Amino acid sequence: MSGSAELADRALESLAALLSAAVADAMRAARGFAGGVYLRSSTPGLLRLAVLAGLPGKLFRPWWRMHMDRPFPVADAHRLGVEVLLTDPTETMRRYPQLAAGLPFQFGSLYVPVVGAATPYGVLTVLRPPASDATEVLPDRDRMTAVAQELGTALAALDKDRHGVLWDGEPMCTRPPVEGPSSRCAGGFTWDPDGSVMADDALWTLLGTSREGFAGTPEALAHAVTREDPRLLLAALRETAAGRPPPHPLPVHTADGALRLLELWISGGAPVPPYRVSGVIVDPGLGPAGDCAADLLPEGVFAVDRLGLITYANPRAAELLGRPRTELLGRPLWQAVPWLDRPAYEDHLRGALISPDPVQFQVRRPRAGEGEVPLGRTGGAWLALSLYPGPGGLTCKIVSMGRAADTTEPVPFDASVTAEQTEVDEPVTGVPTTPPQYRPIVLAIALSEAVTARQVSEVVMRELLPAFGGRRLAIYLLQDRRLYLAWETGFPQGFLAPFDGVGLDAKLPGVEALTGGRPLFFESMQQLAADYPGIPLDAKEGARAFLPLIASGRPVGSCILGFDRSRGFSTEERTVLTALAGLIAQALERARRYDNEAALARGLQEALLPHRLSAHPLVKTAGRYLPGTLGMDVGGDWYDVVEAGDGLALVIGDVQGHGVQAAATMGQLRSAVRAFALGDRSPDEVMSGTNRLLIDLDPGQFASCCYIRVDPVTGIARAARAGHPQPLLRHPDSRTEVLDLPGGVVLGVDPQARYPVTDLLLEPDAVLALYTDGLVERPGTDIDEGVEALRATLSRAGAPGSPSLSSAADLLTAEARQATERPDDIALLLTKRRSPHDNR
Repeated sequence: MSGSAELADRALESLAALLSAAVADAMRAARGFAGGVYLRSSTPGLLRLAVLAGLPGKLFRPWWRMHMDRPFPVADAHRLGVEVLLTDPTETMRRYPQLAAGLPFQFGSLYVPVVGAATPYGVLTVLRPPASDATEVLPDRDRMTAVAQELGTALAALDKDRHGVLWDGEPMCTRPPVEGPSSRCAGGFTWDPDGSVMADDALWTLLGTSREGFAGTPEALAHAVTREDPRLLLAALRETAAGRPPPHPLPVHTADGALRLLELWISGGAPVPPYRVSGVIVDPGLGPAGDCAADLLPEGVFAVDRLGLITYANPRAAELLGRPRTELLGRPLWQAVPWLDRPAYEDHLRGALISPDPVQFQVRRPRAGEGEVPLGRTGGAWLALSLYPGPGGLTCKIVSMGRAADTTEPVPFDASVTAEQTEVDEPVTGVPTTPPQYRPIVLAIALSEAVTARQVSEVVMRELLPAFGGRRLAIYLLQDRRLYLAWETGFPQGFLAPFDGVGLDAKLPGVEALTGGRPLFFESMQQLAADYPGIPLDAKEGARAFLPLIASGRPVGSCILGFDRSRGFSTEERTVLTALAGLIAQALERARRYDNEAALARGLQEALLPHRLSAHPLVKTAGRYLPGTLGMDVGGDWYDVVEAGDGLALVIGDVQGHGVQAAATMGQLRSAVRAFALGDRSPDEVMSGTNRLLIDLDPGQFASCCYIRVDPVTGIARAARAGHPQPLLRHPDSRTEVLDLPGGVVLGVDPQARYPVTDLLLEPDAVLALYTDGLVERPGTDIDEGVEALRATLSRAGAPGSPSLSSAADLLTAEARQATERPDDIALLLTKRRSPHDNR
């Protein structure tokens, strides 16, 4: 391994240790039963779960990645820089319905942004029992905020180049913090990599040996603890010392063949690897399932810890689960019992781990010859599982419900189950088995929030494809009796181009699905080719579904779902896909209306903005306006340059709120300011007159404004400000400052408000910048930081060989122009004065 690779590994190990400690502290602070931390990744706009404590990572894979633009509390906390407190499931459903649909259980949660040196790194999150009132959670939130602040400071210290703290791997799953030694601890030891191994007497008693003759080395410890394969234990010790403790206890067998569990963790020592390692030998027979008396129970009883590890199983449980006890203990449940590794069962396990209420459900144990050969005589039987949550994990009771019926039918549809998992036997009569259909619910909620055709397509790609195991998606929209490709993913490049713009008379499955008003399902490419001879195929294998998109009886388009392998479509799947196609069609139809209405609104706004700025031979101006991209509502930002006697009036303003009302108010204020300016009123009179007009109009809105009258010959400027951001002034030597103009309250609030006037000097080649807050406000940061960044950019624009005023305006708005989302409108007005003696 190269030196740079070793340094990178050490940095990652230090980061992992720091994050694990912070999550444990956050769980203690907020009295949570589980917690985690999300960090930025190398993929722009994507957060990744770096550490998950108190829950098995496999069961929470759908939440490993979080896009910053998704309506989830983690994304909001990071993007907006705010704390999110959800006291109970009702609050979660009201504010974040997609999260509630995916995890519809009884729990509360806290989300706190992690920021260091003004850099947002990620989010700390804790799951906790629901609270009846937010006030009882506020002290916990405050303590957790302090933990997040400490973590942010530590991450900033690690982040030398402001790009080094990233997480691109899978989450590290850790145990929840404990207050003191485990009740199941039978013996412990500590190993200092720079010294020897120290063990307590209980360890030697458990191992049936003595400390005499022990060499004190990790090799000697490994041979003493396990006689099977000491190399595995030795490797685990060294990995832990390097900062990578195993996520689960290690199953080891002592000299007498008894199973023990070995827990390892970092216990301090050096600030960098190698760390000191501590360990305990755990007796699984003393776990949450109780003592060995449970061995005599007629029901099956087994215990699972908070990371999904089986810590106890009585003989009856082993018989019903079809595994010897030695193959169950010390292994994750879904590995020890593979036929429990099903999405529908996982949801019940999730509920038991994060909700205080018991969970009951039924599972089918496969018959012999179905991939799992069961023990005893219970093959093919339906089993009833009861899960009882406790502080250390789950106590599980399992009983037989009898053999399954001989006939087989598809199980009721669960969109999270793939085709390979759909064919199972029906349970005994009267046993409810319909699994929760959370994926379709999430899709429906997400579609209701999408407002553009692109957003609808992204939702379908993100929610629908994973639900059915699809890999390809194409959406065609109908226009002038032709289908045009609006979105595609997964298809070979250029494959769909010949089908773009096909007429409704074409013999193609996507066209006939729409014209016939019924979906077409093809279980293989051979079947598709047989029904449509000569049709081009993008793959040799795979199934296809062609869904008509019809809203309120009107054709909207077609949707194509592609799968990598051949597969069948059950009746339940066909029904759900057809229903979801209707939801997609309605969302696309709504998006089309949105596009039309948004175009009209933008047209109104553009009509109210100036198309030509008043000019003067000694003054150059450049203006820019960028509309917000979130929602359809237009904004109320404006700028203007007006003749004022023998001078020029520079104006910029921002009406509070969005929508047609804000745009209309903006138009009225712009006209009023122009009228006062053309009369060459003083700046304070302009502000006072406009303020009284807005109060008389009583639109229920207020506005900020900055008005500066410039004498082009002398450069004397007189300024008045009404609650607007301070202008920037770049001097001829490129030195740029934020002006400190005294001002009055925003317009439309106080009819007696006064607006003081400040005199400035605009030197030749100096540049004055007026802007609205949308240009400097950034989620999660203070507005002063945005102003400072704008000041620095304007200063660079004044360096030798700097661009023209128009190019400088483009430079100042470049970042905002490239942003995919702008929550607010942006207006910018730059002014540069020439010397009267300049012949350029």
